[in-house]
Amino acid sequence: MKLKHFALILGLAVSTGAAHADSLNLTLSGGNPGGLWSLLGAGMDRAAKVDDPAAVITYQATGGGFANIGLLGANRTDLGMVHDAEVKLALAGAEPFGAPITNMQAIGYLYNWAPMHFFLRQDLAEEYNIDSIDDIATSGAPVTIGINRSGNITGDVALFMLEAAGLDEATLTANGGAFVRAGANEQGELMQDGRIEMATNGIFIKHSSFRAIDENVDVVLLSIPDDVVAATQEQFGTAPFTIPGGNYSKQPDDVATVALGAMVTTTDAMDEETAYKLASALVNNIEEIRSVHGAMAQLTPELMVSQTVLPFHPGAERAYREAGLLE
Repeated sequence: MKLKHFALILGLAVSTGAAHADSLNLTLSGGNPGGLWSLLGAGMDRAAKVDDPAAVITYQATGGGFANIGLLGANRTDLGMVHDAEVKLALAGAEPFGAPITNMQAIGYLYNWAPMHFFLRQDLAEEYNIDSIDDIATSGAPVTIGINRSGNITGDVALFMLEAAGLDEATLTANGGAFVRAGANEQGELMQDGRIEMATNGIFIKHSSFRAIDENVDVVLLSIPDDVVAATQEQFGTAPFTIPGGNYSKQPDDVATVALGAMVTTTDAMDEETAYKLASALVNNIEEIRSVHGAMAQLTPELMVSQTVLPFHPGAERAYREAGLLE
């Protein structure tokens, strides 16, 4: 009897262990601990738990997409949040990558509506007759410009767009201005304190950092020439985007710009069943991801499969085909 009892316990232990072994247990490399990507990580974890309460997706704070691509390239993380523009650079082996990174595969797109914004203090815009970013260089205005921190793709995109509009660092310095590296919320504080005259970033319309600037500083949203939009698309794979008029207090007209998107990626080292379970959970329980932030309400299963910069992991592709999202 004791032997049978022991065998039963052992059998239950083995069965339970096998069940947990089959559960998702993944690390997601994201960005700042309290940023949007951390919220998306929490939403993904909840989505996985709906299908399997034992599933775990652990969020790991990192320096952002560039850092995550490095971790993926070295197979040091299971999943990474990245911008599509960062993937384009990585595949080409462009800076900051020393060589092409080719082992990445897509799990799913999460958003493609993070447009580049360029806010300038209204008094400076009126004094120097600036209404577009290509007016800054020729105006001679001594503008101190906030640019996102090194390693953040939006900082690279902003610098590229300004240079494409004629404003390189040498010209800005000659005019008495300067670039200041600062994150989104820091730029808002610097604008309010008068330590910068211009803020730049690529994030959701009416993001809290943008609202703080719009509500506490008299600013205008500068327009962007069509040729700058086209050059940015060519360089970074960004998409054209229109910020509808009226979103900010002194923005009566639509502003054409470019938008970045973000996606969850893995590597070809992930087994097919794991990727299949993950993609299935995200699609079937997409409301868990939508609920993390008001701007994520636009997320749909169709959007998740709309990325084109990477091949889908075979397991994710199978899940999407079964859901009728891919042919």
